[in-house]
Amino acid sequence: MIWLIWKFLSNWASEMSALTWLTVAFVAAVLEVSIPHFGSAFVSAGALAAAVAAYLGFSAATQLITFVIVLSVSLVGLRSGLMARIAGRGVPSRTDPLVGRLGVVTHDIEPATGAGRVNVGGEDWAARSAEPVASGTTIRVVGADGIVLEVTRA
Repeated sequence: MIWLIWKFLSNWASEMSALTWLTVAFVAAVLEVSIPHFGSAFVSAGALAAAVAAYLGFSAATQLITFVIVLSVSLVGLRSGLMARIAGRGVPSRTDPLVGRLGVVTHDIEPATGAGRVNVGGEDWAARSAEPVASGTTIRVVGADGIVLEVTRA
């Protein structure tokens, strides 16, 4: 008789632990869908693994260790890849398409002061060069530092 009561309580505790972990997984999944930031999904995965461990009758310590291991492994292994895939390249630079194009110096470029302006593609840009370049000289854009074009004589 005592054995049957013990078996019933043991099964009940195992099922309640599994239900608790499933509740944690569900709440984390709802949070992930509501506020996508790729953090709660890993909590949900860890909680699902812990629910399986609870259903199989493992101890609370084993369930917690399972949760932590699955959470850590999935977070380290998947988060950076998912973020890179979904986030993309980011905001494109306005200066990238100008590299390699020709332009004309509109204000003398002085390497000592870093002052100078060029017209490239019909737009006025701040520019710098390793050597002085006079107004009216044709230049080629070789790079950019923020919104300052780096140019050389064409």
